[in-house]
Amino acid sequence: MHIVLVNPEIPQNTGNIARTCALTETVLHLVKPLGFSLEDRYLKRAGLDYWDKVKVNIWESFDEVEKCLKGHNIYLATTKASKAYHQVRYRKDDVLVFGCETKGLPDEILGRYPENKIRIPMKNIGRSLNLSNSAAIILYEALRQLDFEGLC
Repeated sequence: MHIVLVNPEIPQNTGNIARTCALTETVLHLVKPLGFSLEDRYLKRAGLDYWDKVKVNIWESFDEVEKCLKGHNIYLATTKASKAYHQVRYRKDDVLVFGCETKGLPDEILGRYPENKIRIPMKNIGRSLNLSNSAAIILYEALRQLDFEGLC
């Protein structure tokens, strides 16, 4: 699996997601601009000692990610979707894309995959769930569907 974070802003969220990726052998892709330095102490603290166990790719643009992962199913996590994340049948090399914490994914990216927008069901009383929680929820549904292949 692959997780893509487009313009993440909060280092603790990215660190938590990196830790989840390390423990599930999921590749993490970060799309610039990042709202923090990769040397940020909060980023490193949230990721604990898992940084050497996760494959992280840094990209200048989402276009670069698309070129690298051409042929993969790309799913966009957004509150603007009508399809829930559990209604998808995931494959082991699928790509889960998340936007920044304050704005989500830009319309330009959402427009590229209109049939592949997914959401987490929730009450409409706030913005959305925390980014690292959302990434873990959707990733673990995909892994569950794959019978947690390769994980013990």
